[in-house]
Amino acid sequence: MRKVKLEPTLISYNAGISACGKGMQWQRALGLLGDMREMKVEPTFISYSAGISACEKSKQWQRALGLLCEMREVKLEPTCISYNAGISACGKSKRASSGSGL
Repeated sequence: MRKVKLEPTLISYNAGISACGKGMQWQRALGLLGDMREMKVEPTFISYSAGISACEKSKQWQRALGLLCEMREVKLEPTCISYNAGISACGKSKRASSGSGL
């Protein structure tokens, strides 16, 4: 069988980040977000929202809020979905963020 070199796409990265979230693998989800930038695939609000959701599922509220801030730094406007995942992460951790800059 011939070897085929496939380059990851925005869709494949987003699917991978989402799958990592469902599998409680928030570290891998964030790793994929980092890989996207290295591979010159620009993350979208969907990419970030999936990363925030992955952090939310694993009760990583600080990282979830960090991704919300990072979105703004890269000139992506967080959506209702992004904010809801961040709020849920704080709720699941029974913490509230104050002074996070959001």
